[in-house]
This record gives sequence, structure tokens and C-alpha cells, in this order.
Amino acid sequence: MSLPANSQPSPASSTHLAESVEKGATGQQEKEGPDVYNVEVDTSHVDERKLMRKIDLRLIPWLSLLYLLSFLDRTSIGNAKLYGLEQDLHMSDNQYLITLTIFFFPYALFEVPSNIFLKRLRPSIWLSGLMLLWGVMMTVQGLVHNYGGLLGMRWMLGTMEAGLFPGVNYYLSWQVHTRVPWYKRSEFGIRAAIFFSAASVSGAFGGLLAAAIANMDGVGGKPAWAWIFILEGLATVIAGAVSFFVIQDFPDTAHFLSEPERTVVIRRLQQDDQFSAAGENLKVRNIWKSLTDWKTWIGMFVYVGSDMPLYAFSLFLPSIINQNNLALGFKATPANLLTVPVYAFACIMTCVVGFLADRLGRRGLFNIALLCLGATGYIILIASKNAALSYVAVYLATCGIYPLIPNTVAWVSNNVEGSYKRSVTLAMVISLGNINGAVSSNVYRARDKPWYHLGHGIVLVYIGIGLAASSTFYLLLRRENARRDRGERDEVIDGEERKESPEQREERARLNGRFASVADAKREKGDEWSGYRYIL
Repeated sequence: MSLPANSQPSPASSTHLAESVEKGATGQQEKEGPDVYNVEVDTSHVDERKLMRKIDLRLIPWLSLLYLLSFLDRTSIGNAKLYGLEQDLHMSDNQYLITLTIFFFPYALFEVPSNIFLKRLRPSIWLSGLMLLWGVMMTVQGLVHNYGGLLGMRWMLGTMEAGLFPGVNYYLSWQVHTRVPWYKRSEFGIRAAIFFSAASVSGAFGGLLAAAIANMDGVGGKPAWAWIFILEGLATVIAGAVSFFVIQDFPDTAHFLSEPERTVVIRRLQQDDQFSAAGENLKVRNIWKSLTDWKTWIGMFVYVGSDMPLYAFSLFLPSIINQNNLALGFKATPANLLTVPVYAFACIMTCVVGFLADRLGRRGLFNIALLCLGATGYIILIASKNAALSYVAVYLATCGIYPLIPNTVAWVSNNVEGSYKRSVTLAMVISLGNINGAVSSNVYRARDKPWYHLGHGIVLVYIGIGLAASSTFYLLLRRENARRDRGERDEVIDGEERKESPEQREERARLNGRFASVADAKREKGDEWSGYRYIL
């Protein structure tokens, strides 16, 4: 019988889940038998492919819509600028750049706390509440009459939007208390790519929407740029209110899944080495593991090399196209419309890369190839003095930049095991990337137009950082997998028989730990367990 939506599992079922995953986790390694979660439930009639399509249709489209609105709200200021924002609010170019910059400080600052709150509250409450609030901030942004008012609203917008992107990525790959994640490691990438592709769709949609809303210039005494903020903000408020009823919290409380379907979701994740699928208690050491893990710190720089170019691209693309095509006589609306095919191409490439990376499992090599492609685009932008060639280079740049974000998030997430450790790692990685959005907000200065060589050059430097970090991350993961294949990370398991001297056994215990069972080793060490293999 299906559980009602948002119901809580009984203590007995939670205990059973914890016991069964411990047994199931050791099944392959110790050959102890077919102990699985809900062994009494018949799942033979459940088609796994149909089940995953069912879950996809209930989760991904709505989450993608939320991110589309999020990215649209934070970047629409670039479209509004073309319709007199600076002139009406009597802002200098430096003041405009500060309004872009101030968004990123609270946006980065509150991502880690937001993920911790998300662990304590239901996603349907936390994510929907954030969205409702940032929709209000966006709407009020269209009612300001001076620079100070706009500055304050951009700060509040960044505060409220901070939790969505890390929260959704964590939500799709996490466990909460006795809750389980929705997807296997090999399935997360394409879902993250589809979700993130909403960012590129928002760019295309934002250009079209801004061009359409511009026709309301003067209505109610409000200029076109104000209506862009007001109408987009109201749409977000409505979506936030609806989200309270649409977002599904967990597999074991989702009203659209039957009990056999819930059982299949849990069992398939136990088989994917997500041995914390049975739940995990909050312990300081789990958070400390994330802070001291080299993967967290290198992953942060991988993401920095992706995220700063993304924000620089999305915030200034209308201006870049507008200035690069002045010789052709293009004004604000045509410049906004010329961004549409660029973003549409980015959306297609993001989904294609996400699909291929999931199938081939070589996320690191995809990252390196994409960064090289993005670098090629920016080298052309720096060298070119031709508007048409520059427009072609923009396509190369977007092809290299947009697929990087979900691929990097999936790559880092795939290589971190443990609910709380994953939450902190993802939040830290994304936070450092987002704080560099403050840099991207200041590199395209009005005095550098029409070719913006300084801005393009700084973006190219960040791509170089991402390339170096991605290469390092890939090589270190590969080296660690090789060490585990050679047995250098093997733990001492009580009762195991192995041809070695007592001295060798003690040395192995000192280096890698001693545990009562393989299940204990998995649970205590997470992705440091010798049987865990990193995704390259």
C-alpha cells in the first residue's frame, strides 16, 4: 500500500532499512546471501526503465523550470540595461558593475548553510519558500527609484536564490536521515545536465521575453526595464507557491510511487555502492571529512574555471553582441534576439554532453575537452576585429562553457560518498565558483567596448585554471584507483584470511584501519573504502 505524501516512515521500517543495507552492502564482497531491503515485497512486476521514466517526469521538468526562473531573474538585469536602466536610475558604469557584483556575495555565503537547512527540512518546504521569497525580491526590484534601492534588492535576491542550485543537485543525489537518493551515480549526470540546461534556455527565453516586455514601456508610468523585473518576479512568486504542492520530497513518501517501486529504488542504489542509502546520522567528523578531503579543494578550482566564465558570458552576452554589431546598425532589441540561437545551441550541447558522459563515464576527459573548446572561442574573440567572426566565436565559447557546470557537479558528486559529506562538498565547490561571479561582474567595462579584450582575457585565464584543475583531478583519481586495484588501500577485516606476516597485517591496519566487517569499513570510510572506485 502506498504511503501518503510527506508521511514519515515508522521507526520499525527505518530500523529494517538500516539493517538490510548493512547486510546488502556486504553481499557482493562477503557473499553472505541475498539479503535486501523489504525482502518480503515482490518487485518482479516492476519495470525499472518505466520506473525511472516515471520518476524523471515527476522531478526533472519542474526542477528545470525553477532553475530557468532563477537564472532568468539573476541575469535579466543584462537585458534591462539595454532599455535604459542606468539612465533612469542615474547610475554610472561602475555603479552598474557593483549591482552585478553584490549579488554574488550572499549567493556564495549562504549556500553551505542552505544545504544544512535542507537536510533538516523537507525540500518541498525549503526550496519552495526560497523561491517565493526571491520572486518577491525580483518584483520589488522593478519598483526601485534609485541606485541604493537596486543595490539592496540585488543583495536580497542573491540571499534568497543561494539555496536552489546546490540544493537541487544535492536533492537528486542525497540521503536525508533514513531517506534515499533518487538516482545512481551513473544516472545523475544527464539529469543534472537537463536541469542545468534551463540556464541556457533562460538566456534564450530572456532575450525573447525582454524584447516582448519592452513594448510595455510607459504602461502605468513604468519604463520597459521595470516591467521586465516586475513580470518575471510575479511569475516566480506563482511558481514558488505551486512548488509547495508539486515538489516530491523523498522516494519513500512520494505518493506517485507504489511500495514495490519504492523498494526497487532503494535496492538499486544499494547495488550502486551508495551504502549510505540506508541513512546517516549527523556527525561532526562527516563534515570534517569533507573539509579535509583533497577532492573538495581541487573540485572547487575545477568549478571556478567553469562558473566564472558562465556568469561573465550570461551577464554580458547582450552587451557584447550589441557592441560587436554596432557597425551593422543593431539596437537593443535585435541584440537581445541574437542571443536566442546562441542559448538554444548551448542547451542542446549541455544535454548531449550530459548523455554521453553518463554513457561513457569519462567526465574528466569531457571537462578537459570542453575547456579547450571554450578557450578556442575566447582566443578568437580576443584576436578578432570582425563582428561576424566574433559572433561565431560566441557559439564556440558557449559550447565549451555551459556543459561544464553540470558535468563538473556530477563529477564531484559521483566521487563523494556519504550524505553529509556530499552536502558540504557540493556546497563548498559551488560556493567558491559563485563568489567568482563577483569577478565576472567587473571584467566587461564600458570603456573597453566594442571588443572587450580585457574581459575576454580574464575569462580565458579562468578557463586555464579550470583546465589545470580538471587535469590534476583526473590524474589523481586515476592514480588512487590504481592504488586500490593493487591492494595498497586494503583494510584489515577481522576474521579474514590473507597470506601475510603479523607485522605486515599490523602495518596495513595502521595505514588503512581495522574493522569488524566489510560493511563497517564501507560505512566508516565512505569513498575512502578500498573497494570504492572513483569515476574518471
